[in-house]
Amino acid sequence: MRVEGFLPIFFLGVVLKVPVFGALYLIYWAARAEPERDEAADDGDHGFRRWRAEPTRPRGPRRGPHSPDAMPLPDCPPGGRPRVARRPAPTRSTSSR
Repeated sequence: MRVEGFLPIFFLGVVLKVPVFGALYLIYWAARAEPERDEAADDGDHGFRRWRAEPTRPRGPRRGPHSPDAMPLPDCPPGGRPRVARRPAPTRSTSSR
């Protein structure tokens, strides 16, 4: 595909630069603007104030029966819980080529 003529060069050289210059002007305008100052009531207290609520702490674990007719938890077996021994998973070997 061959592009010839004045219009493609004009389009690339001028028309596509308009958004770039607009963005540069917007940045310049925002940089030189002064921030607006809100007039606050002078109540004399200018200390630290939290801007959000204190986070809630996690609840502890539930232990024991919680209803009047619940059965009590069984005692631990002597020597602790039994440990289940498992064989390690077989490893896959990669063949070198």
